[in-house]
This record gives sequence, structure tokens and C-alpha cells, in this order.
Amino acid sequence: MHEFLDQFDNLEKHTQWGIDVLEKYIKFVKERTEIELSYAKQLRNLSKKYQPKKNSKEEEEYRYTSTKAFLATLNEMNDYAGQHEVISENMTSLITGELTRYVQELKQERKSHFHDGRKAQQHIETCWKQLEASKRRFERDCKEADRAQQYFEKMDADINVTKADVEKARQQAQLRHQMAEDSKAEYSSTLQKFNSEQHDHYYTHIPNIFQKIQDMEERRIVRIGESMKTFADVDRQVIPIIGKCLDEITKAAESIDHKNDSQLVIEAFKSGFEPPGDIDFEDYTQPMKRTVSESSLSNSRGDGKSEPKFGGKSKGKLWPFIKKNKSPKQQKEPLSHRFNEFMTSKPKIHCFRSLKRGLSLKLGAGPEDFSNLPPEQRRKKLQQKVDELNKDIQKEMDQRDALTKMKDVYIKNPQMGDAASVDHRLAELAQNIEKLRLEVQKFEGWLAEVEGRLPMRTEQARRQSGLYEAQNTSAVNSCAQDRESPDGSYTEEQSQETEMKVPATDFDDEFDDEEPLPTIGTCKALYTFEGQNEGTISVAEGEMLYVIEEDKGDGWTRIRRNEDEEGYVPTSYVEVYLDKNAKGAMTYI
Repeated sequence: MHEFLDQFDNLEKHTQWGIDVLEKYIKFVKERTEIELSYAKQLRNLSKKYQPKKNSKEEEEYRYTSTKAFLATLNEMNDYAGQHEVISENMTSLITGELTRYVQELKQERKSHFHDGRKAQQHIETCWKQLEASKRRFERDCKEADRAQQYFEKMDADINVTKADVEKARQQAQLRHQMAEDSKAEYSSTLQKFNSEQHDHYYTHIPNIFQKIQDMEERRIVRIGESMKTFADVDRQVIPIIGKCLDEITKAAESIDHKNDSQLVIEAFKSGFEPPGDIDFEDYTQPMKRTVSESSLSNSRGDGKSEPKFGGKSKGKLWPFIKKNKSPKQQKEPLSHRFNEFMTSKPKIHCFRSLKRGLSLKLGAGPEDFSNLPPEQRRKKLQQKVDELNKDIQKEMDQRDALTKMKDVYIKNPQMGDAASVDHRLAELAQNIEKLRLEVQKFEGWLAEVEGRLPMRTEQARRQSGLYEAQNTSAVNSCAQDRESPDGSYTEEQSQETEMKVPATDFDDEFDDEEPLPTIGTCKALYTFEGQNEGTISVAEGEMLYVIEEDKGDGWTRIRRNEDEEGYVPTSYVEVYLDKNAKGAMTYI
């Protein structure tokens, strides 16, 4: 019995150790999920830290293929972090949560089995005690019957004892003998019952309990093995996605094009200046007659006198590494004297606003027309400004359309609102749209001027020349008013006012009699385009046409329908198929 009790206690200790192992594994997995979450959070923070800031100069740097590849790497690392979050979530739900519930059930089951074991143990101990009591009672009764028999025999042999005493002793001996027989029968019955209970205890009850405990323990072992397998499967499930992330990073790295990045740098920083012409030899042995080369950047056609230029629109701007030589007179003249000479002379600046704009550059304030920039950079800034204004116009028009629809609803259903309440806002939107359109016209005029002065851009300038000339007329008139002297006369002749015109007439004359451009490919119209402006052509969706001049970076492609119909369409509206052998397919830098 004591041997059984020792084994029962050992089983109880072993099953408790098994539960402790399971709880230790749960704690291990939980800490692993915390590590995965922390790692994912750090990866996301790292990716976010190096993301370009919106509306900043850093965002503009991500147009290069190398920086695009880096941005793709950051995005993929963000997805990579998401997979570690998936690992944490799956391990928490499939392992930690499931095992925690199982441990609670296991503890209840173990408690029930050992409760049944203790109950069976107590029952057999009770039966044993009953057997011992019955045995002791039978032993006592046998001894009492033996003493009564001996006393009867003694009394029966004594002749001095009366017959009545002998009879009494005989009856007492018979009574004790009967009690001994009854105790014997009870002991025998109790012994049989105990043997039966003991047999059931050791061969039925306890083996059943042990079997249940064994099944419970085996289920625990199988469950922890399944959890370890799930632990590996959770990692294995995300490996394909992580592999895709790494493949995308590799793909982004392979997409880096050093030639394309170099071309972007060229497009970003090219100035549009023409190379300077040769410097003429100055023969000091002869009277000084210096002439300037026609191909020089100064484009000066005067009599050699130094004329002050202000602002960035001057065509005489020198290359950054070329210093303009000063004459001895200019080097010795004080600044105040030269300024007074400038104010009393007739400079080729058309109004005092130009002087003010030039002085503002000296003070560090950029002019509205970006005239302080090189021609190509100025063109890009002006185009960007036009695009921004067009977006603002579209926003205002969307608001106007929405309010118009709301007003129509109010008119049809007065109970929903007062239609007159939106009139004030509609009027404001109309004024804003008109102001923005005027701004667009102004910047488009400057853009036409720049494109007219840049080489290879006379056709784009010609498309917008009508709008610019209308603005130029009003600009000249305003300048004429500013030039009026105190006595009411003008300080400049009428012929000088025409100098504000776009000096693109030389280019226009060159292309008036040019031969038709050769076909360099074909194109298919993706969308319908209504060409309402001068120089454009209308196309229908799906129409096939010929390409005679590809996009030079301004967003327009020149096409031809037949010998008499040709013009420009937005490049995004057509799908171009260029002939690789065509001579006309050129790239302008």
C-alpha cells in the first residue's frame, strides 16, 4: 500500500512538471512574438525615417532611378516588416492563445484524475480498516469463548459447586462460543469484501485512473510537438512573401539606369545658353575698333557703348566662368556717376518697372517672371507655375460645379435650402477663376517669350504667339505711360517700344518656306482631343496618324493626318511607334 502511495505521488509530481514545461514553452513563444513586433516596429520606423518629406527638395531628388530604387527598397522593407507582424499575430493566435486555453483544461483534467485516485485510495483504506476491526473483534470473541469453556469445565469438575452454577457456566460458554462464531462469520464476510475491493482497486480503478493520467500526459506531449511544428510553419508561410519583397528589391536595383540619371541631371541643370563666340584680337597699334562677334552671347548690335542691363531676360548674359572686361574708363568711374549717366541717358529698358525689377534682384528678391534664372531653368519654372495655376483653376471650377448642382437642387426642392444662399459663393468662385486665368495668361506670355528665344523651340513659341502679342501690346502701353516726363513728352521714340516683342522673327522667317518634315513613325490616338488652339490638330480616339516630330520635353508631339493637315497633340493622348531608322528621331539636350 505504501509502495502504491509513493508511485501515486511521483505521478502527481511528474504531471505537474509536464504542465510547467508547457507553460515555459508558452512564455518562450510569447517573448518571440514580442521580439517580432519590436523588430517590425523598428523596420517600419527605419523605412519612415528615410522616406522623402512631402513638398520638399528631397522629394524632387527621387526622380532618379537610383533614388527610385532606394524608395522601392524602403517600401519593400515596410512590407517586410508587415510579414514579421503576421508572424507575431499567427503565433499569438495559433500557439500562445491555444496553448493557454489547453493548459487551463489540462489543469482541470489533472485535478479530476488525481481526485478520483485519492477517493479510491481512501475507499480501500476504509475497507482495510473495517477488515482490521472485524478481525480484532473475532479474535477477542474467540478468546472470550475459550475462557468461558475453560470456566465451565472447571465448574463441572468441582463437586462442591451447585448444579445451578454449573448450568449457568455452561450457558455462558455456549453464548461466548456463539458470539465467536458470529464474529468469525462477520470477519470472513468482511475479508471477502475487502479482497474484492482490493482486487477492483488494483486491477480496475487504479489502472483506469493511471490510464487516464497517461492519456492526458501523452496528449500534452503531442500538443507541445504540434505547437513546435506550427511554430516552424508560421515562419515558413511568410517566406514566399518575404522572398517576393527581396525579389522586388533586386528588381529595383537592376532598374537603376546610370545613363538615364545622367540625362536627368543634364535636363535639370542645362541653362539654354549658346556657347560664346571667339574673342576678336584688339590691335592697340591701330585706333580701337572692337567689334563683337555675331555669335557672341551678348548679341549686342549697338555702337560699342556699354548699356546697363537689369533682370534675367537680357540675352547678353555671360557664361558663369567668363568675366566681362571693363574699359579703363569704367574701372575708374565711381558708381554714383555711372548711375546718374544711366538715368540721364536713353537705355533700352522699356519702363521704370524693369529697373525696379532689376534692383530687386540685387536685394535678393526673385522676380515674378523668374528672369533671374537661365533660359532653360526659367522655362521649366514658368511651365511649373502654369501647371500649378491650371490645377487651382480646376479646383475652383469643381467647387463651382458642385455649388451649381446644389443650387439646382435647392431650386427644385426649396424645402432643402435657399438657392440664393450660394450666389455669393458662386460669385467669389467666378472672380477667383477669372483672376487665375489672367495669371495663367501672364505666365504663358512669359513662357512664350522664353520658348521663342530658346533654340529648337520656335514652333512652341509660334503656338502661343497670338496670346503673348495681345499681352505685349498692353505691356508696351503701360510702359509708355511710365515713360512720360513731367512736361508731358515721351523720353523714348516709338521705334524703341517694339523692342519688347519676342525676338523670334528670325526663326519664323527661317521656317516659313521649309519643306514638309519627314515621317519618323506612327501613332494611335488613345483619347479624343479637340485642337482649338493655333498650331494644334483635333484627333479621334483610335485614329492612326503619322509622327513627324517627337516630344522634346514640353509634352507635345507633332503629327500629320495628310499633306494638308498637321499639328500638335498632347503626348499623353497618343501612343507613339517610332521608326528606329528614321533620321528625324533625334533627342535634344
